[in-house]
Amino acid sequence: MLGKRLFKNIKQLCQVRPIEFTLAKGTELAVLPSIENAFLLVEDGIIKSFGKMQDCPQLVDAIEHDCSEKIILPGFIDAHTHLVFAEPREQEFVLKIKGATYQQIAAAGGGILNSAKKLRALSESELFERSLPRAYSILHTGTTTAEIKSGYGLTLADELKMLRVARQIGTHTPLTVKTTFLGAHAFPEDVKRDDYLKLILEEMIPRVAEEGLADYIDVFCEQGFFSVEETISICETGKRFGLTPRLHANQLSNNGGVQAGIQVNAISVDHLENIGTDEIQALVKSTTIPIALPLAAFYLNLPFPPVRKMIEAGLPLTIASDFNPGSSPSGNMPLIVSLACIKMRMTPEEAFNAATVNAASALQVNKQTGSITQGKFADLIVTKPVSSLAYLPYAIAENWIDQVFVKGEAVSLPH
Repeated sequence: MLGKRLFKNIKQLCQVRPIEFTLAKGTELAVLPSIENAFLLVEDGIIKSFGKMQDCPQLVDAIEHDCSEKIILPGFIDAHTHLVFAEPREQEFVLKIKGATYQQIAAAGGGILNSAKKLRALSESELFERSLPRAYSILHTGTTTAEIKSGYGLTLADELKMLRVARQIGTHTPLTVKTTFLGAHAFPEDVKRDDYLKLILEEMIPRVAEEGLADYIDVFCEQGFFSVEETISICETGKRFGLTPRLHANQLSNNGGVQAGIQVNAISVDHLENIGTDEIQALVKSTTIPIALPLAAFYLNLPFPPVRKMIEAGLPLTIASDFNPGSSPSGNMPLIVSLACIKMRMTPEEAFNAATVNAASALQVNKQTGSITQGKFADLIVTKPVSSLAYLPYAIAENWIDQVFVKGEAVSLPH
């Protein structure tokens, strides 16, 4: 139902930006431009105007929302998810409690290979039906745009199936979806290493591009998975087919993943639990955006990315959920923001910048969403009555969201 919506008496309208703003870097992350006692006018799903209540227009043809004691934020942009999967992996959760490492579980046929085995048994329609509730779960916790990766197929047919399902989520839900081909997530047990690399380079990438199923290409650049040389080869091939690189880098070891991402001009390098001064300085000299995934570090008991050092170096930090069945089984961005504050010592302002405007640039949707800006989509989070912005990450176990709007329409569960 398009038309006009007028949000009045807003306690705090956050992330107010000019259209030309793209990234908050370094000390800029600590500033979240806001208007107190504000109004926001939405027309046909687009932000029309906003300002102080004293300048609020008097309209007779608008749906009005009284936002007294409520905060309005732009919807979260989750720039790293794997939400299309067959089943959870709670058995591996128990193994981790008993001391098994990520690498040990993977070597025993668990992890990514376990997810691949389960996914291959499902039809495309079954996979869509299982993934759809996850898409609505993140919508209801404030995510309005998300990246979704493949990588649990590891065959041509199953990687294509995953990407088709991800595209369907973008057409069957209000969620804006960007898709990433991650065939280079692991090596399948039943295929020789060189043969699988050839399959990725000569069959998977061309088919993904031919069918227009992905915006990006990703590689799990890590010891025991894909080497720096293999990563560069895969990314360069993807680029020739119009796929922009983004990488899983430096999660389990400091193995050159960040430098590989910079070399291929990746839009982002994600994880970064194991980076040092050299990697940070290399990122400073590049246009590649660092993305921290605090729930994955928390869940695997890994060191948290050195976020304060990255911010002090002037980097445009982003945070994302890494929603996946094994190492980050939640796409709840309010939880991610809380973890960023608690475990990575980000201020609330820094965390919300990292989860909105910076994340929008990391997904190349910053001209459409990610801030309260005239002409952008009205992708909005309206909180319940709260005392302050800081209360939101402070209240880590509380649902402080009252309503979520995508393109000016309230999100509701499907019937």
